[in-house]
Amino acid sequence: MANHSATKKDARQAAKRRDRNKYYAKTTRNAIRDLKASGAKEMGEQLPGVASMIDKLAKRGVIHKNKAANLKRKLAKNANAAK
Repeated sequence: MANHSATKKDARQAAKRRDRNKYYAKTTRNAIRDLKASGAKEMGEQLPGVASMIDKLAKRGVIHKNKAANLKRKLAKNANAAK
């Protein structure tokens, strides 16, 4: 356990960031799941919003930028195939 006040504060901040990152990641995963389950018309409408969520995860450092690019590529490929 942390002994110095600065390390105790850092542990508190890390816990907050971890919870926040888990929330954003889970919300995005749910959006991706819903996008995959939706029909062709809804997929075209929802894709920009989900892509934006993925970009925000990469910007925040929750996921790597290459993983974000791969996710967006696969979702776009599925959306185009559904048309």
